[in-house]
Amino acid sequence: MTASTELSATPRELVGKTSKKLAHAGQVPAVLYGTGRDPLPLTLSRHEFDLFTLHHALGSTIVELKIEGESKPINAMVREVQTSPVKGSVLHVDLLAVAMDKPVHATLALHLVNDPQGVREGGILTVNVHEINVEAKPGDLPDVMEYDVSGLGMGDALHIGDIPAPKGVTILDDPEAVVASVTAPKVEVEGAEVEVTEPTVIGEEEGE
Repeated sequence: MTASTELSATPRELVGKTSKKLAHAGQVPAVLYGTGRDPLPLTLSRHEFDLFTLHHALGSTIVELKIEGESKPINAMVREVQTSPVKGSVLHVDLLAVAMDKPVHATLALHLVNDPQGVREGGILTVNVHEINVEAKPGDLPDVMEYDVSGLGMGDALHIGDIPAPKGVTILDDPEAVVASVTAPKVEVEGAEVEVTEPTVIGEEEGE
């Protein structure tokens, strides 16, 4: 189960293009939305949020959001993070208020662990899926999903339907989708790539 974490937030009166001003103040603009409440513009501490992203999965971690002026913390999840394409710094954060007793959709990172048997025999592992879409109550969401691929042999494929879902979690993706496969390496025939066929010159055909 994902451990909850805390983030402090302050209501933001100024909206619009405020990123530069907030950046100089060490803050990040954010918005909190969810069923039963109007969108609320906020500011977060950039340092605090950077530490949060280092240690927690953005798509599934439950945030205990402590908003200045509100008596109780709000359970929320990070829904989207906009970053600068040049510097990579955080420009804006979307937070979704959640009820702990109601399922939510989330995207979890998929980690394939150990080396497949087929790779140990000289095969090549191709991975097509790195994330899985799931539905679960917030408290049942794991940080990541893992699957041991050591049993995959040469020519085997792993499908979404082969991955067991943790208790309380429903996988939403197509069960027939191929997650990973092990294929035999291509064998190059010596000289095949450089072999050149001599063109036939008119008048030099056999018998002429």
